[in-house]
Amino acid sequence: MKIKEVKAFEVDVGQLRARHGGARRDRGQGPSYAWEGLEPASPMARYQEYKGSRSAWSATWKSTVCVVTAEDGTFGLGISGLAGPVVRIINDHFAPHLEGEECMATEKAFDMMARTATPFGSHGLASFAISAVDLALWDLKGKIEERPVYELLGGPQKERIPCYATGFDYEWYLELGFGAVKLPLPYGPVDGAEGLAKAEEMVASVRDRTGPGVDLMLDCWMALDVDYTVRLAEALRPYRIRWIEDFLMPEEMDGFAEVRRRLPWQTLATGEHWYMPQTFWHAAKRRLVDILQPDPLWAGGISACVRICYLAEAAGLEVILHGGMNNPYGQHLSFAMPAITWGERSGGVSPPGVPLSETVSLPGTAVIEDGFLVPSDAPGFGLELDAAWLESI
Repeated sequence: MKIKEVKAFEVDVGQLRARHGGARRDRGQGPSYAWEGLEPASPMARYQEYKGSRSAWSATWKSTVCVVTAEDGTFGLGISGLAGPVVRIINDHFAPHLEGEECMATEKAFDMMARTATPFGSHGLASFAISAVDLALWDLKGKIEERPVYELLGGPQKERIPCYATGFDYEWYLELGFGAVKLPLPYGPVDGAEGLAKAEEMVASVRDRTGPGVDLMLDCWMALDVDYTVRLAEALRPYRIRWIEDFLMPEEMDGFAEVRRRLPWQTLATGEHWYMPQTFWHAAKRRLVDILQPDPLWAGGISACVRICYLAEAAGLEVILHGGMNNPYGQHLSFAMPAITWGERSGGVSPPGVPLSETVSLPGTAVIEDGFLVPSDAPGFGLELDAAWLESI
């Protein structure tokens, strides 16, 4: 069966969640990523006007939705971000080459997109576009075969996916059944020794309340340098941080190598801002980190992430998808791949008192129960969508 149409458009996922019965965080509650009024540290924190407010400089483009329709009217849906430029890349550049190709030929489609993007680079914005189309194709493939995507990937590798939550509503997360929590770091090099002391104070406070039986991780969101990462890890060593992630700018490969050399005892993770398999191959070959964290919505879709999982497995590394439990795409991939050991629920998780079932953006997305998740076994990614739903957004 041939591809009839590839079409992308932009959508506000926050409004989508509210429209379809999802809960939104009340203004009075504050974001779950804020600690004492500070948002997570960022690469722009060195400039005073952006310090403590990551949202002050983040891109305001909406999310990308891609629909791939087959000749018989069956369609698959994929999502990504940065709709402003990404929608144009899909509609103007990828779609004309993919329309008329076989629906089931996901390998060819992935290869075609990667190659047609080479004049302007397949990483970054192009990989966001590749991701949206690839996810839609895998959804369509599952619907045509009338099988869930995880079966197309080899079937369930685990009975259920253990999950952790990211944010500062950790007491609520533990009540929901999560057994591990990742904390966003609000301090960085510009804060100097005082920032290190405050970071230790923050972690000590959380550790005191969670007790020793809960894994704690730290998300540094590209905000640190080599020296500050080392000093931070040493300061936090008594609190048994499970891993420190995303601590350098993504291009600083030699920096990652130096941190690895200076912190042989600390588990390290990164990868949400690495795109396409080649970058992960270089990292795996040099063993820069212990855990690779691609995002299926950004790194090149299912086709790219399967390759990344195989690279990691061959190198003896783990894979934990960035935001993997936020959507069915990461859920199905995590269920099938042996290299993937945990699932992350981020994106604000849910406001205290609000069930996770009320925070779903895409109808049909499976929900974490008591800290574990089993994906939908409906065809494709199990999304409960029809033409009327598409028209409504």
